[in-house]
Amino acid sequence: MSSPAHPAGDSSEKSTPHAATGGPNRRQALERRLKDARTDREAYFELAAIYRSEGRPMQATKILKQGCEVFPDDLDLLWEFEEAQLARSIQQLTEVREMAAKAKNAAFDQDLDRCSMDWANCRVKVCRARLNRDPSLQHFRLVLGEALYDLEKHAEAINELEPLLANDNHSSAAAYWIGKCHLVLGSDIESMHWFRIASMRRSVTSPPKVRIAALRMLIDLAERHGVAATHELYKSTLASVLESAHVHHT
Repeated sequence: MSSPAHPAGDSSEKSTPHAATGGPNRRQALERRLKDARTDREAYFELAAIYRSEGRPMQATKILKQGCEVFPDDLDLLWEFEEAQLARSIQQLTEVREMAAKAKNAAFDQDLDRCSMDWANCRVKVCRARLNRDPSLQHFRLVLGEALYDLEKHAEAINELEPLLANDNHSSAAAYWIGKCHLVLGSDIESMHWFRIASMRRSVTSPPKVRIAALRMLIDLAERHGVAATHELYKSTLASVLESAHVHHT
């Protein structure tokens, strides 16, 4: 889920507790093991990690679901089950996008829309579940807000993002997405207010990706409304940010 608000694939700050260390022989041994001993907790983690390393998140989802049924109060298993669900959803979307790009026609439009909605709904489900379990995981509000935006639930997205405005680490990205929501809702002036917060505040340093995205939105809006002076200000600010970002990457 690539966006100015967060890096692609950054669905959690939690690391996978078990890395994949086995090949086909180890996988087969673990599959046999779990048929005979459903209460081998570690085997669920290891087998799921192997499935993930093989690009088989659906199988990882199935085995972790079984683990969650055996250990219903195990939050680590639940977390990995959610990760596998996310991985499977984005895999399906990626596969359909690739097929649509090769076909270069509308044959896959319905499948692409369905997979996009499934991906957004999966993020909403997982983020809300994690926030309910641990409200301190505030970074998931950004993922939730973007997913709701993708589902065209803009007012709901704004409500989920607003609590992040008091958090210096996430306020700029939250302001950016709130601005995007207001823009879709037809409030250009309100959206410009939020894009300025995302890009022009001196009290909070915005991540370069967020500043660049917000400034580009401001440039487009200022041009649309014929505000020449602010249009030039936003262009010069963007040029400065881009130059600074280039310097830091060289």
